[in-house]
Amino acid sequence: MPTRRRRRASPVEAAHARSYSSPACSLHEFEAAPTATPARGFEIKRVYEAAADSDGFRVLVERLWPRGLSKERAALDEWLTDIAPSTALRKWFHHDPARWDEFGRRYRAELRGHAAQLQALRRRARQQRVTLLYGARDAHTNHARVLREVLRRRSAAR
Repeated sequence: MPTRRRRRASPVEAAHARSYSSPACSLHEFEAAPTATPARGFEIKRVYEAAADSDGFRVLVERLWPRGLSKERAALDEWLTDIAPSTALRKWFHHDPARWDEFGRRYRAELRGHAAQLQALRRRARQQRVTLLYGARDAHTNHARVLREVLRRRSAAR
């Protein structure tokens, strides 16, 4: 009796055959993939940096529009001029590191008058990430750091 030769599977057929697993091993394939929880809270970022999906709700917290930046490139969701430092405070500070502590104290005092806007930002941060955008060159001594601290402190207290 002649023996039959087995036909060799083509590379496509071989790959297709390997793509299926046994029933006992395939249960995990039907389970729902865990969904990533959206990032929440407050972050700060320089407005001149490129917008990213991870930024969430982008809020410019400056009184003046950043020099040389188009509205399209800024990709803002909101511009809150009222919660930025007053013009007098901004001019007094003039990004002098020696005045940083006093600037923070004075800016916190100014923010007490804008409780409704701050509360609206806190509500939004419970739903999605809120990125506070600033225009200063210095990432360490700018008002967005103080604002983020105020927003986080009140959120944690609740």
